[in-house]
Amino acid sequence: MTRATTPRVAVVIVTYFSADVLGGCLDSLTDQGVTLTDVVVADNGSTDATLKVATQERELPVRVVELGRNAGYSAAINAGIATLDLSTVDAVMILNPDCRPRPGAIGVLAAALRPDRGITVPLLLNQDGSLQPSLRRPPTVTRALAESLLGARATKLGSLSEMIVDPAAYTQAGPVTWATGAAMLISAEAVARLGDWDESFLLYSEETEYCLRAADHGLATWFEPAAVIEHTGGELLRNPFLSKLAVVNRVELFRRRHGRVRSAAYFAAVAAGEGLRALAGRATARAAFTALMLPSRRVRELPSREQA
Repeated sequence: MTRATTPRVAVVIVTYFSADVLGGCLDSLTDQGVTLTDVVVADNGSTDATLKVATQERELPVRVVELGRNAGYSAAINAGIATLDLSTVDAVMILNPDCRPRPGAIGVLAAALRPDRGITVPLLLNQDGSLQPSLRRPPTVTRALAESLLGARATKLGSLSEMIVDPAAYTQAGPVTWATGAAMLISAEAVARLGDWDESFLLYSEETEYCLRAADHGLATWFEPAAVIEHTGGELLRNPFLSKLAVVNRVELFRRRHGRVRSAAYFAAVAAGEGLRALAGRATARAAFTALMLPSRRVRELPSREQA
């Protein structure tokens, strides 16, 4: 973003039973090198103390948008953005509530925006300061097959894995196909051009779809390692419900963007991997494989925490 004035940024934070982490996220926004025009907490029907934390007195322009139900990540983002006047901001920062931008991180992301860079993403670190791999290569049949047969070992064999794990790749700024959606800055121009996030995905693959759609419009996703954000995350690896949602969405997104033959091959590759891991006793893989093979077991809407 080439402008002499301080960038004007609105922040949209999606919450769902986030009382334990939201306060830290909000507190981290006070020294970001930007003018925060809005901080919108878009809440998916939390019944814990999330809304109380959100409305505590702070020197931030915080307001709450209540969706009243667990509508999903994209729906909450759309609801938050819908409250903004895009003519008064230069960019919109999307954040998970378990993110902690280090001082100046959002300003660095804003400075990296260009007319042909619609999205900038930060370096994500775990709470202990270790690298959290967040960058991804394009999804392909070959990569799906490699990951199915080799599992985590595929990440160590050149570009055979969709996930980029080489620490050296996280030291240089540059374009990426897509990145984890926990933290990303989107130019106001890109927000207007791309329209709503796709709510059909509920959770997972929505950021992939959005970054790929941006590329379709000639807008790159740019990785900026000088912007550092701490992110907790990690529930996907342990939760069968989330695992099946993520796997089914991954296959569905590929189907929407490719022909019948390649889509069938991709489905077969992913299903084979989940089936092998299910046979090995992994509960998350068993849930994912069942959802792939039985459409009736797929997630159509997100339950409330009381229903889950």
